[in-house]
Amino acid sequence: MNISRKVFGFFWAALVAFSFAACLCTFGHGSAAENAKTLSEAKEVMRAQYGVNKRITDGSYDKSLAVKCVNGTFVGKENDGVIVYKGIPFVGRQPVGELRWKAPVDVVPDNSVYEAYYYGKSCPQKEHFSEEASLYVQGEDCLYLNVWKADEKSVDGRKSGAAMRDGKKPVMVWIHGGGWFTSGTSDSTYDCHNFVKENPDVIVVSITYRLGFLGLLHLSHLPDGKDYPDAQNLAIMDQMMALKWIHENIASFGGDPDNVTLFGESAGGESVTTLPLVEGSHKYFKRVIAQSGTPVLTRTVEQSIADTNELMDMLGCKTVADLQKIDIKKFLDATDHFGMRIGPEKDGKYLPLDPYEAYANGAAKDIDILQGCNKDEMNYFMLVVGGTEPFVEMMNKRLTKNISQLTDGEKALVESFCKDVKGERYEQLCRLYNQIWFIAPLFRLSENQTKAGGKSYTYYFTVESSVPMVKSTHAIELSSVLNHPEDTRLTGRAFDETFSKTMRRMWVQFAKTGNPSLSADLSPDGKAHEWPLYDLKNKEVMVFDEFNIHPEKESERKILDWERTYFLTKYFCL
Repeated sequence: MNISRKVFGFFWAALVAFSFAACLCTFGHGSAAENAKTLSEAKEVMRAQYGVNKRITDGSYDKSLAVKCVNGTFVGKENDGVIVYKGIPFVGRQPVGELRWKAPVDVVPDNSVYEAYYYGKSCPQKEHFSEEASLYVQGEDCLYLNVWKADEKSVDGRKSGAAMRDGKKPVMVWIHGGGWFTSGTSDSTYDCHNFVKENPDVIVVSITYRLGFLGLLHLSHLPDGKDYPDAQNLAIMDQMMALKWIHENIASFGGDPDNVTLFGESAGGESVTTLPLVEGSHKYFKRVIAQSGTPVLTRTVEQSIADTNELMDMLGCKTVADLQKIDIKKFLDATDHFGMRIGPEKDGKYLPLDPYEAYANGAAKDIDILQGCNKDEMNYFMLVVGGTEPFVEMMNKRLTKNISQLTDGEKALVESFCKDVKGERYEQLCRLYNQIWFIAPLFRLSENQTKAGGKSYTYYFTVESSVPMVKSTHAIELSSVLNHPEDTRLTGRAFDETFSKTMRRMWVQFAKTGNPSLSADLSPDGKAHEWPLYDLKNKEVMVFDEFNIHPEKESERKILDWERTYFLTKYFCL
């Protein structure tokens, strides 16, 4: 059946409006948010979560909530057994004015005391599909992080866990998704209060980074571009600077700087699988958890330059100086045109020319990896663009451009794959790009990491939404992983509580020990779950069925079409 853009637009708006108030309890944790009776009231409650962290000069603060760091002493807030520190800057100067498109500046020592009560600003962006984005406080001064830790005075907070070293807790660093051009840590989905409340034996940090062409714009080829050699990879450089800050300061919060796990979804998953390829990065973390993200959407130098030139033409600019004069709203309107074409650049300097080859050559063999994807990833993108008709129109154009670089034999393989998919054209395109963007890159990364002697634990998430056509789509596992059962924007329902808790426990167990397997006494469902390492013969994955978490050989589920789509991983940014 064909569903029109209008019908789908109504469906999606209704879904967002329905879930908007539900997600507010993430912010309130039992406060007035639970009693907000109208959407207008709910928005006011959300806006109350934003403010300006001020310098404290009169000594009037709770010393038990204060943590001394290199760049200041930061005072958090305690709520229900969890202390949160919001909006801590991890740079010495924010990337504004003359620092736009410049590498992040390291912090300087500071003995002042500051509030850490409010989220920092989100990088400028256009609204995505959620009304929540319109409530973000935005600005180019956007490089901040947030820390959640259990209150040690609480009973739960005294749980040490077997993985603590010298009294320090394992640290999990969340990197948000959003296609490299949207979202931020202040999104209610990424509030980690519930996660830490349930798992007080870890500390969780979330970090921001520059988005879109503020963080990923090639400029060095322009007449005055030589002063901007890093502009194409600033998003990754921002993340590296945040990790440096965490390494130098997290012990003051009770965290172990030598036991850090990165985890992220979508662009966050791409981030955590790209960061191990940055020279010098391994001293900042030892494990990564990548949800629906690999370096597949990184760009070549040629692609980056072409995108910049197209942007310059759209804005009528010739130089970086011209770009600096463009109003930020006009700039965002223009960059919105590029969508999923924005991503880090494989420049051969900061990032390798071929990330897959780098993995095969052992660039990350000392980093433990847990990674996976969802069964129906592309359904999310179909919904966001407005339904089956606009999705088919958009993806047909993309596919026509993509296959132009293939050999005749390769084109025949792609066409054969599509013909074998039963159903309408949108189903063929969803299945094909599930393979191109998510499944094939996932398995190639697991293959190459294993070949190099590294560890990769691989999963396949299959739980479906109760909302028609959403299925097991992109990002649907977030409410389970980050412990937000109230957020039903994608799920349409709360997934089984024991299933979700078991999944979270595996994530935490991996962060603590490097192995996500659970013994029966550790598992919320009372069953032992042995998660086998990926190996080149059996190619086993952990299948996350809602009522049957189990390992399975890839060949039994036939997740990947090894003959007709795996070869496409040699073409980036398809």
